[in-house]
Amino acid sequence: MADIILHHYAASPFSEKVRLLLGHKKLAWKSVIIPSVMPKPDLVALTGGYRRTPVLQVGADVYCDTALIADVLEHLHPEPTLYPEPEKGLARIVAQWADSTLFWAAMAWNLQPKGAAELFANLPAEAAKVFGEDRGKMSAGNMTRIRPADAAAAYKNYLRRLSDMLDDRSHLLGEVPCIADFAAYHPLWYTSRVNAVKSILQLTPAVVDWMDRIKAIGHGSFEKISSADALAIAKAAAPKTLLTDSTFQDDHGIPLGSAVTIRAESFGLEETAGTLVAATRTHFTLAREDERAGALHVHFPRTGYVLKAADAG
Repeated sequence: MADIILHHYAASPFSEKVRLLLGHKKLAWKSVIIPSVMPKPDLVALTGGYRRTPVLQVGADVYCDTALIADVLEHLHPEPTLYPEPEKGLARIVAQWADSTLFWAAMAWNLQPKGAAELFANLPAEAAKVFGEDRGKMSAGNMTRIRPADAAAAYKNYLRRLSDMLDDRSHLLGEVPCIADFAAYHPLWYTSRVNAVKSILQLTPAVVDWMDRIKAIGHGSFEKISSADALAIAKAAAPKTLLTDSTFQDDHGIPLGSAVTIRAESFGLEETAGTLVAATRTHFTLAREDERAGALHVHFPRTGYVLKAADAG
């Protein structure tokens, strides 16, 4: 099998989620560091437009969104599982809540003025402006952001709920970590990195202890490569999806082989254009070509993404 390549940057919370998944699965991987803001020309050469972080590459297959990346890693290395029975459905529901509701409450708290001031203290004055403008473009007015004052109450409530889940177990749904743990951990991890705001975590000691257990999993074994290396690997390979679900499920009236576009519903609205080659109950796959990266398959989860025929306007 081709090498696993993660396109990420150090401070990305969702990247930390995947780095820990790789460590949990004990998978060796290659690391490509990408910019935190646009432009990201080498990444976009692979994705065709999608610019959120991280992105997983296996040869000429490119996987977008950490929910889908987790499924790919589960297929590559089923044990230890991320989706234990009989809590498989519950684990996915908690993970989806953590990746959305919990994440945005945490980030509103983390990036309040004193948090932002610390994060950008050692960077040029222009860096904070560029970062803010970049993230503003990613939401493009489609997303209601929680205010820091409201985030404080919400975040405290969510931390207490997580603490309640840990009353009689070492992890959120049992004695071993599952996808719910990794999804809930990464926004709290970001909080723990910001001295000005991290004291909120001390309100829930059981959560802090659980975070220590997740952190101890580590990131596994990896080596750094350049984005040019990753593009060359893609160009030398042929797409070979690792997703086992292949039954066509048509909810859009768009047949396979159609020219389509796909984008996230609410954050990171850049479109990827290509030919629809798979539409299953769990994912979409678009075939596309790039001068530098060659023939590619770009994969997206079905939930949270908008698929349109290219001529739909």
